[in-house]
Amino acid sequence: MRPFDYHRATAPDDAARAAASGGTFIAGGTNLVDLMKLEVMAPERLVDITRLDMRGIEETGDGGLRIGALVSNTDLANDARVRRDWPVLSRALLSGATQQLRNKATTGGNLLQRTRCLYFYDRAMPCNKREPGSGCGAMEGFNRILAVLGTSDHCIATHPSDMAVAMMALGAEVEIARAGGNTERLPLDDLYLLPGDTPERETVLAPGDLITAVILPAPVAGRQSYRKVRDRASYAFALVSVAAVVAVEDGKVARADLAFGGLAPKPWRDKDVEAALLGQPPSEALFDKAADILLAKAQGHGANDFKIPLARRVLSAVLTELTEGAAA
Repeated sequence: MRPFDYHRATAPDDAARAAASGGTFIAGGTNLVDLMKLEVMAPERLVDITRLDMRGIEETGDGGLRIGALVSNTDLANDARVRRDWPVLSRALLSGATQQLRNKATTGGNLLQRTRCLYFYDRAMPCNKREPGSGCGAMEGFNRILAVLGTSDHCIATHPSDMAVAMMALGAEVEIARAGGNTERLPLDDLYLLPGDTPERETVLAPGDLITAVILPAPVAGRQSYRKVRDRASYAFALVSVAAVVAVEDGKVARADLAFGGLAPKPWRDKDVEAALLGQPPSEALFDKAADILLAKAQGHGANDFKIPLARRVLSAVLTELTEGAAA
């Protein structure tokens, strides 16, 4: 690990100033410290934000929740309101890591996890995300866990978060304290960037921008599910995951909020898939049509070709689960 300066922030604006001039935020450190040990990331300065007042979970005026960026994954998953009204989020968090990691990992940090692509972690291999212009070793290499949607010729890495997939399906927003002093809220979907020809840029955050909270909208009617398919049951990253909130009224789909993990460089939501389901009676043929729309532009790269039919089966299984008994 290379030498670095350390700054303990006393307020959000102090943190923003310290990070804007070349610093990297650290809270739980469950991802960043590993990357520093491997010298994949070598920040000149760490800005410790663990003393900031961002650990509360508060109800909003419209029935939602404001979740501080430093709320641990354990506290969020076990919050009685989350378990009751947003169970898809609790299930996603509990599927994501061991108890020890959940105790340290934070809400903001979870959203900003770096990819687990083997070529990103191996400094002896080419990786445009780690070293722009060096190439993508995964294209012709071992890419079993990598993306089939939203990729480019420069990068096929996947986003690893389970929590972010559930929050995407729930329509969460992110509260950001900008380095210039203003605060902004934006949909979670707008936080992330697809790789294009700049895979090193993963979010819209500028240096010094600090995620201070995540806002969940009020709970909606319907059944919720998070299904994660992985190589082993013990806390592996998703090959394919689906977070879903589905409601059926009068024998027809009245709501379908869906997000997918393990398929793309960001938590993936396709409104065309949801629109195809609305107003239709649940059926195997309808679920196949939704999968056709989801996977129309999917592209495998050899070892990850299996993800395309797997995503079809997982989506159908989730929709069948959530509409069963409600179609009559």
